[in-house]
Amino acid sequence: MTPTPPPGLDPEALRRLLDRERPGLVAGPLTARLIEGGRSNLTYLVTDGSAQWVVRRPPLGHVLATAHDMKREHRVISALHDTAVPVPEAVLLCEDDTVLGAPFYVMEYVAGTPYRSAAQLAPLGPERTRAAVLGLVDTLVDLHAVDPDAVGLGDFGRPEGFLDRQLRRWGKQLDASRGRELPGIGELHAALGRRLPQSPAPTVIHGDYRLDNVLIGDDDRIKAVLDWEMSTLGDPLTDLGLLVMYSTPLAVPDSPVSTTATAAGHPSTAELIERYAARSGRDVSALSWYTAFAWFKLAVILEGIHYRYTLGQTVGAGFDRIGELVPVFIEHGLTTLQDLQELQDPQEG
Repeated sequence: MTPTPPPGLDPEALRRLLDRERPGLVAGPLTARLIEGGRSNLTYLVTDGSAQWVVRRPPLGHVLATAHDMKREHRVISALHDTAVPVPEAVLLCEDDTVLGAPFYVMEYVAGTPYRSAAQLAPLGPERTRAAVLGLVDTLVDLHAVDPDAVGLGDFGRPEGFLDRQLRRWGKQLDASRGRELPGIGELHAALGRRLPQSPAPTVIHGDYRLDNVLIGDDDRIKAVLDWEMSTLGDPLTDLGLLVMYSTPLAVPDSPVSTTATAAGHPSTAELIERYAARSGRDVSALSWYTAFAWFKLAVILEGIHYRYTLGQTVGAGFDRIGELVPVFIEHGLTTLQDLQELQDPQEG
């Protein structure tokens, strides 16, 4: 009996396309299942019974054209394939909506685990957990060492004024999804604007770099970096700031936002920063700004989720507690910026 295909993917239509564009690749009828865990784009595992591939497409229903750009993801993994950055091999990009109802791309399947919580890391033990997380830093350094022009990504973004645009963008996002008073968020946004740092030379950045967006193999090495939908040319320290934020323990019991930071053996944020600085040679003295910006950005994202929950537009467990996390993220952002000010102005206070 042929299994029912998941919504958003027609295995027969996909096979017809692959047979036409990549003859001989597929050896038999395709079956597909949705891979759980993605927050935005949909990811499917597809097999002909012997080989496996992964398909990425936008969510079902109407989405903004720029929000889920399949061509962008396909382009960046294609460009990075022959670099030191581990990415799945791109198989095919389809921009014809008539095949699956939306643009999509196919890439090779890579075996590995996306670790999403401290509990999931626990069986590895402290030494293996430490090795996996430090490997995350090393791979980020490798990404930021790629010459965009050399891999055909010289026009992949607009690095001039990048931080200012990012700050304005997320401020507008907050205004569009705020249905309650959020003490401190305006102060945090304004303070970030006043202390805008001077960006280093632009690089290819991932945009959402964290442990559960990579696949770790049985040897504790990173086998593939995934989810490139927010990648662009920009300030590399935004990636590091986000990684530091995700590596900071949250003092929230049973938090609906998972973190690996409390896992035994997980390196401290100071060690992650020092390793990146030593291996990349970049000045990280202003990193507190980037980490505070990451706290602000995630506060805005979580508030947007909370706002949609209050309107009855979210489905699933845990959304009822997202709102209580937003003040925690705001406070972390303010505290991080205060640490930066005290570092830069030691004579005050």
